[in-house]
Amino acid sequence: MSPGERRQAIVDAALKVALRKGLAATTVRDVATEMGTSSGLIHHYFDSMDEVLAAAFEQAAGRDLALTTDAMAAADDAVGRLRAFFRTYASTDQDWAFQLWLDAWAEASRRPAVRRTSQRLNVAWQQLLATTIRSGIDDGSLETPDPEGAAWRIISLLDGLSLQVVAHRATLDRATVFKWVTRTTEIELALPVGALAPAVRA
Repeated sequence: MSPGERRQAIVDAALKVALRKGLAATTVRDVATEMGTSSGLIHHYFDSMDEVLAAAFEQAAGRDLALTTDAMAAADDAVGRLRAFFRTYASTDQDWAFQLWLDAWAEASRRPAVRRTSQRLNVAWQQLLATTIRSGIDDGSLETPDPEGAAWRIISLLDGLSLQVVAHRATLDRATVFKWVTRTTEIELALPVGALAPAVRA
């Protein structure tokens, strides 16, 4: 393997372990065992386990961001892009993705590389929404005096309620979460009732 391929193999192995055990419980030894190699190999390519976990988290979370970005780009207008955002934002079979975010936020205070990565990706998601909201303001389909704040409020509500589904499965179901968030978004952006209803998934 080339150095790049070896680093990628380490990240792939770390992600597999993290999805089974959680980011906090994933160790260098775990990753080495997953790869069938020695811990020394991990240390040769990464300065710390923090960097390994940050790279693994970014690989998974970045893939989701790219999928949503592409889906939104294919929509014809701002409202269509909002529907695409909600439709693709961690689909119903992707509870593992929210679990990974939950782990990353929990580890952020102890692991600087994980904190920097989660913060950067969180801002990227918010900016994806904010850009769409501004385009809707420009074409007259959306209204808000504060597109940046609206984007933060919408994504924070969506994240918070979705993490409730993952952490406390019996408390809320995903259909209820998306119903609440899309209706709140309609109110936030002066859309008629039901404008985002097609985005709701069971």
